[in-house]
Amino acid sequence: MTDKINDIISALMILVTGGAGFIGSNLHACLTTQGVETIIVDRLRDGEKWRNLRRHSPTRLISPDDLPDFLAESPPLKAIVHLGAISETTARNGDLVWHNNVALSQRLWSWCVDHKVRFIYASSAATYGDGTRGFDDTAPFSRLRELQPLNLYGWSKHAFDLWALAEAQSGREPPNWAGLKFFNVYGPNEYHKGHMISVVKVKFDEIMAGQPATLFKSDRAGIADGSQQRDFIWIDDVIDVILFLLTCSTANGLFNVGTGNARSYLDLARSVCSAAGVAEKIDFVPMPKRLVGQYQSFTQAKIDRLRQAGYKRAFTELEDGVSQYINGFLRRTDPYR
Repeated sequence: MTDKINDIISALMILVTGGAGFIGSNLHACLTTQGVETIIVDRLRDGEKWRNLRRHSPTRLISPDDLPDFLAESPPLKAIVHLGAISETTARNGDLVWHNNVALSQRLWSWCVDHKVRFIYASSAATYGDGTRGFDDTAPFSRLRELQPLNLYGWSKHAFDLWALAEAQSGREPPNWAGLKFFNVYGPNEYHKGHMISVVKVKFDEIMAGQPATLFKSDRAGIADGSQQRDFIWIDDVIDVILFLLTCSTANGLFNVGTGNARSYLDLARSVCSAAGVAEKIDFVPMPKRLVGQYQSFTQAKIDRLRQAGYKRAFTELEDGVSQYINGFLRRTDPYR
């Protein structure tokens, strides 16, 4: 990760929505170890999500319901990193998803415009749909409008991306802003995510229980079972990109956050077996009906814009990231960061 955060960031506060979640809690851990004061906006509810914050307790935890009152006080924020959302790709309540993923994002954007505060928010690779229109964040506005997300979650993220780009074109934008299209992120602190947890964790649990690693059969002609490909990215690389954008004064717009290298699910399953020291045993199971027609069989981030903005670091290879996750976290009794 970035070794030192710019002193100007350390002097003020950064607000992180979804800060007790997967990416948010990893960002919070990194910021606090660098001496940055973070304010967490999230709901812990009655599960184990609180454990994501246990090693790095925030100075302030705010319920999303209380966020408007907090912002009305005009706190001296250096940046808002907006990661909170309904992220389930099978979500069905359109009104609730719009309220959380679009309307709230619009209000935070407008607050940052009015208060001249940097704004970074989570978009998603789900905005690209089935990938037939590419995964190009350098595409002109007119081409981006042609994207067809496969599910409600991806559509809501796409709707806000288009709104933000239109606002920026009209001149109403924060002094610095970035929408981050995260690809398939894996790593510690994701354990509360239920069926949305990374495939790395699911396959590790399977093989440690003495079962074969199961993969979905392909539902696309011309794609063999296990040959579906995704751009898998290690969480530390994601955090490093966010830290870069928190200190870069010249980067504005949408950015893909992936490795730029698609790998197959077979590659991933084999990497998990290797890192765990278990003989390979992989079975294929039918695609669940709820995913048929909504499953991305190929994703690969085009990361030209990120490189052009000045981010030069190499991304972690899948085998290395999986090994770090399994041997650095999942094998521990307490696998949290």
